[in-house]
Amino acid sequence: MALTKITNDLLDLGSDTGALELPKGTTAQRPSNPVEGTLRHNSEIDETKLETFDGTDWRKINKFVPLPPFQVDYLIVAGGGGGGSNFGGGGGAGGYLTSTNYATTLGTQYTITVGAGGSQNVNGSNSSFNGITSIGGGKGAGYNQGVGDGGSGGGQGVNSSFVYMPGGSGTSGQGFDGGGGWIVSEAGAGAGGGASEVGETGLSNGKGGKGGDGLQSSITGTATYYAGGGGGSSSRVNTDAFITGGDGGLGGGGRGADDTGGTNSSNVAGTANTGGGGGGGSRYSGTGKSGGSGVVILRVATAIYSGTTTGSPTVTTDGTDTILTYTSSGTYTA
Repeated sequence: MALTKITNDLLDLGSDTGALELPKGTTAQRPSNPVEGTLRHNSEIDETKLETFDGTDWRKINKFVPLPPFQVDYLIVAGGGGGGSNFGGGGGAGGYLTSTNYATTLGTQYTITVGAGGSQNVNGSNSSFNGITSIGGGKGAGYNQGVGDGGSGGGQGVNSSFVYMPGGSGTSGQGFDGGGGWIVSEAGAGAGGGASEVGETGLSNGKGGKGGDGLQSSITGTATYYAGGGGGSSSRVNTDAFITGGDGGLGGGGRGADDTGGTNSSNVAGTANTGGGGGGGSRYSGTGKSGGSGVVILRVATAIYSGTTTGSPTVTTDGTDTILTYTSSGTYTA
C-alpha cells in the first residue's frame, strides 16, 4: 500500500482498502529506545494486543467495553387523603406507580418529591420522580360534605339526602374509587379506596366500610404493602349500641372511628411513608385523621450506583443492588 507524504506531516492512505501493518513482536522484542507515541502489536498481551509508549511506560490499548445501561426500578407513592370529620368517610390512598428498568442518563440529576398526607377533609399531596407523578389520595367526606378524588378516591360520609352517594374517583392505573355513604340513620360511612381495590360502602348495621387494600412491593428486598384506604366511621343514630368503625386497608390505611353511643373514640391516621388514607371521624364533631405521607424508592445496580444524592435517603443493599428510600424530597444523580 502506497503512503504519500503531505505538507501537514500526516499520512495519506488514499482509497486503498487493504490494511496498515504495524510492527509486531513479543514483549522482549520491544524497541530499546522507544519515543513517546510509539505504537506496536504485542503478540503476548490480551485484548486488542495493541500497545503504545507514553514517554515512560508501555500502555495496553484495550478494546472498548460499553457501559452497562443506567437503569433504575422505582416505586412512587403519594400522600394519603385525610379522613372526613363527624360521620366521616375514610381517606383514599395515595396513588401507586411502579416500574422496572427505567432508563436514566449518566451524570443527570433527577428530582424526587415526596407528598405529605392530607389533614382532616384534605386531599393528600403528589409524589414524583423525574416528572412521573402519583396523585395524592382523595379526602374522605364529612357529614353532608363533598368527597375527594385522587390516586384513590375518598370514602363518602353519611348524609341527610335520603339517597346513596358514591365515593370519590380513583386515578386510572394508580388506585380505586372510595366507598359510598347513606342517610345518617341507616348506615356507616364509606371507606377510602386502595391501590388494589375499591373502598367498602358503609354497612346497613351502622358499621363503617373497610378501606381498600393496597399493593405489595418487594423493591426494598422485603415484601411490603403500600397505599391502603382509610376505614369509614360507624354511625347508628337510632341506637346507643357500640358499633365498630371500618378497618383500614392493607398498606397503612387508618381504622375508622367506632360509635360508642355518643362518645367519640379514637380513629387512626394513615401510616407514615405508606400513602395510607386516614380513618374517618365519629359522630358528634369527631375529627378525621390525617393520611400517611408518601414515599419514593429507587433500586439501582450497585455497580453503577453513583452515591450522589440530596434529601438524605435511607441507603440499603439487597444482593447486587442498592436501594434508596426517600421519605422527604431530594435528588439522585445517575
